Amino acid sequence: MKYNVLGNTGLKVSEICLGTMTFGGEGIFRDVGTLGQPEADALVRQAVEAGINFVDTANMYSAGRSEEILGQAVRNLGLSRDSLVLATKVRAATGNGPNDAGLSRKHILQEVEASLDRLQTDYIDLYQVHAADPLTPIEETLRVLDDLVRSGKVRYTGVSNVSAWGLMKALDASFYHRWERYASLQAYYSLASRELEREIVPLLRDQQVGLMVWSPLAAGLLSGKYTRDNAGRAGGRRDKVSFPLVDADRAFAVLDVLRPMAEAKGATVAQLSLAWLLHQPVVSSVIVGANTPEQLADNLGASGVQFTAEELAQLDAVSRPAPEYPGWMIEFSNADRR
Repeated sequence: MKYNVLGNTGLKVSEICLGTMTFGGEGIFRDVGTLGQPEADALVRQAVEAGINFVDTANMYSAGRSEEILGQAVRNLGLSRDSLVLATKVRAATGNGPNDAGLSRKHILQEVEASLDRLQTDYIDLYQVHAADPLTPIEETLRVLDDLVRSGKVRYTGVSNVSAWGLMKALDASFYHRWERYASLQAYYSLASRELEREIVPLLRDQQVGLMVWSPLAAGLLSGKYTRDNAGRAGGRRDKVSFPLVDADRAFAVLDVLRPMAEAKGATVAQLSLAWLLHQPVVSSVIVGANTPEQLADNLGASGVQFTAEELAQLDAVSRPAPEYPGWMIEFSNADRR
């Protein structure tokens, strides 16, 4: 297992992160997975034995059950808490009251205590804003996150699912006020959808912010089970919900390249899809979720996959997003500055 430094910090995280959205399976998450405590314990043990030290959850996953199951798994397995990097999130509604959602000081302070209790820990390694909150001033959110770091209840802070301008505004506010700075962004990125490269990837590189990738297989579309002929009937999650959004034609063109490439390497399509992300310098860690030990083992195999320069060029060509303004104009204008 390879370990990467997360953004502009000294924190080392495994390049593969165990996602726990499959733990619990309550409410809308039943379509993702319904793992109980014994099954979750087995996956956490398998992940740790493979070298994973990074585990991601959220207070909204299965109405908090994911955090509860993860915290109990750490205890059941006798794992050293300090050897793990536990990440969770705040923003989503956790009740029916007017202040039971968002990024206000009240909601964040309420939810961090609830997450600590469910995880059975004294501190959270990476506390992430799950999405932007247009009703709360960014300064209020950043200040309370800074307070949590200074209190020792949180080690690092991160953000997820935000725009480039929103992320830059937060980084600038943190710099100006000398508050704790976001160490990472958690975002959707895959061979089926590379829109992140337009504005956000250059920003992450420039500002030294780490990237955690969610849904690296586009909710199973890049797992190898889907074809043009069985789209919507492959027995996967995308049969019910087409999320995250992808350009289907481009995705299947990517799969047309991946299948023979995987066969030649003696690997799976899923492993190559994950390995492509691991080859992107901006990526700190790729989050993988699993319902079975076999799925997790297959995903873990992506760590050892290597590409030739020609193979990377082939994948780049087939998956590259269409040119979009102002990107193509910037590239044209900067031709004389290379």
